[in-house]
Amino acid sequence: MFKFSNTEKEVLNENNVQKLYVRYFDIGLHPKTNFPIPISPIRFEENPIEYTIVPVVFIQNKVMLQPNLDVENLAQKTFDFIEQINSKNKIPCQEIQIDCDWTLNSKENYLKFIEVFKKNSRKKLSATIRLHQVKYFKKTKIPNVDSGVLMYYNMGSIAPDSLNSIYDQKVAERYLKSLKKYPLHLDFAFPIYSWGIHIRDNKVIGLRSKMNSAGLEKDSNFEKTSPNFFRVKHSNYKNGVFYEENDLLKIEEIKTEDLKEMAEDLQDNLVEKPNEIIFYDLDEFNLNNYEKNIFKQVVSWF
Repeated sequence: MFKFSNTEKEVLNENNVQKLYVRYFDIGLHPKTNFPIPISPIRFEENPIEYTIVPVVFIQNKVMLQPNLDVENLAQKTFDFIEQINSKNKIPCQEIQIDCDWTLNSKENYLKFIEVFKKNSRKKLSATIRLHQVKYFKKTKIPNVDSGVLMYYNMGSIAPDSLNSIYDQKVAERYLKSLKKYPLHLDFAFPIYSWGIHIRDNKVIGLRSKMNSAGLEKDSNFEKTSPNFFRVKHSNYKNGVFYEENDLLKIEEIKTEDLKEMAEDLQDNLVEKPNEIIFYDLDEFNLNNYEKNIFKQVVSWF
């Protein structure tokens, strides 16, 4: 659902934001037929008239792994659905972004999808790029888009260990030097979200969104056992999820210092300046974790 809270509006105004990347829908596979289907399409509760809107479609990699995928049909239907949403909500659109973590096995379908989509849409096209796709671009190839957005997050695996899967400078360092060799122009997307990893008997049993240390520190059902781990003191329900006594919650969040560190490391490895810095994602819960001027500070590194 697209609707701003007062806090969100304030942050957008204070930072002079003119462009929003908006997730329109995901594409997954129908559980019975295995055909591609749109998942949870957006509903506009207000008209974003004062912003340039870039529709973003996330395509699950398993869609691109389908051996008999009708890529041309999928590209046409994806574009038609975006147009339908734009037309219904009177949103002008000059650019579209495709988000897919394609792999060596899905690259053929994915690269073809991009070609067909670009031809059909005749719009500016951008694609999300992961760090491994930058480093190994000769193998993973480069989609035929106007620009890429480097997603500088989700660097590790979701695990019961003490590492942060959203951002880890040591992991990032393995890839940074490759940026200078990457032939496509890149803008950068930084994470401003947090979540909890729900652990029982040393196994991950779920990912809990919109959760941070500050919230758990105020909840007497949880006790902090280390900087990012909380133990469940008494079995309880929180946000509709049942937590058993002695379950653990590992909180992964991005602090102000992390954002500055990311900006500094990227700045040191640039060939050309990014045209845009994107923060993911715009949500009151996330924004409340930062001073209002942090976004300008990060952008100023470039």
